[in-house]
Amino acid sequence: MSESHVSDSVIVGWENHPFYSGVLGAMERAGRAIQIDRNVFNRLSKPKRVLYVSVPVRMDDGTIQVFDGFRVQHNTTLGPAKGGIRYHIDVNLAETSALAMLMTLKNSLVGLPLGGAKGGVRCDPNKLSRKEKQALTRRYTTEISMLLGPEKDIPAPDIGTDAQTMAWLMDTYSQQVGHAVPGVVTGKPIEIGGSLGRVDATGRGVVYTVIEASKRLRLDLNDKTRVAIQGFGNVGYHSAKILSDVGCSIVAVSDVSGGIYNTKGVAIEELRAYIAQNKTVKGFPGGDFVSNDELLELDVDILIPAALSGQITEKNADKIKCKILAEGANGPTSPEADAILFDKGVFTVPDILANSGGVIVSYFEWVQGLQKFFWSEKDVNNKLWEIISNAFNRVYDFHSGNKMDMRHSAIAVSLERLSKAMLYRGFFP
Repeated sequence: MSESHVSDSVIVGWENHPFYSGVLGAMERAGRAIQIDRNVFNRLSKPKRVLYVSVPVRMDDGTIQVFDGFRVQHNTTLGPAKGGIRYHIDVNLAETSALAMLMTLKNSLVGLPLGGAKGGVRCDPNKLSRKEKQALTRRYTTEISMLLGPEKDIPAPDIGTDAQTMAWLMDTYSQQVGHAVPGVVTGKPIEIGGSLGRVDATGRGVVYTVIEASKRLRLDLNDKTRVAIQGFGNVGYHSAKILSDVGCSIVAVSDVSGGIYNTKGVAIEELRAYIAQNKTVKGFPGGDFVSNDELLELDVDILIPAALSGQITEKNADKIKCKILAEGANGPTSPEADAILFDKGVFTVPDILANSGGVIVSYFEWVQGLQKFFWSEKDVNNKLWEIISNAFNRVYDFHSGNKMDMRHSAIAVSLERLSKAMLYRGFFP
């Protein structure tokens, strides 16, 4: 990570990257179902704007390392660009562009007045001290600041970033303009304009879509309902906690080191305390060790991949045994796996619907910041339920009426709204 050049592994042609081509292919298939205007599709097939920046940081040992950073705005037809910032060793331009495209589709699907964006820095945040991470964040913010603003582009946390990261970003931007601008970023601490309910919003949204899916499948959610969750970060933990509160049995949980499996249920709060002390799931005494691959193939009712993309592929899709697959992560299932799961009768709640709770409550935070009027957590959760359940109903109706899988149905519903808006606005010049 000390290289000061942009390597080929960081910038990959969009057409050559499997994640990007997979998202584009899904969008093309969904577009055919609604007979999308070909000119609209061609415009959506590539980002509106891409910014690469080098991010020099003085490390604690006095050396200067230069990191690769990106900010991609895919589409801003519906409103300001909106999307998270990811700190991860595998960040690259093609992946960031694909994630920005998914954000466009997600925001359109749930009816938000926002466009799609994504950003990231190629680094290992676990190897950075607090001082180094702050310096990285402030320099990265400075380098992309010409794109940012509450009416232009509004970042949020993603993998490797959190509320503290967003506070540094907000402060850096505010210092540049000379006054506090809480609306420039969401996912902030409550004390500087964050929203109640934002921390658990993505996980809560996953649970809300699971509840809606279980109604359609006539699956009772009780202590006999077995749930496996890959990933125990913000999304995985809150999905586990809320489903446990609903009454489900969380039988397996994992992180990058592997997972824990207990047929009688994993003690979620004990596991969280163990991770806080040991920084890993591995070694937790409350069950048997399983690998991440094994966790995905467990005989459970509900499977929630809440880690990284590309976890379910044509190699393991036929071994998936769940009834409901709710995608807490972005892009965890490959196009080839989608077809296999659909044929097997697995009910998939796609990422742009399942994990949309985070951006919905980010939208609430943005609105509250602009109005300088803040809501109760109950109001936030009720509004989240209303928006995400309405979106689920629209997707399910399309799915039922067109005999199309839920992923392509969600994209089709999203494209219907977005394409109409693009045609109304017209082409400039």
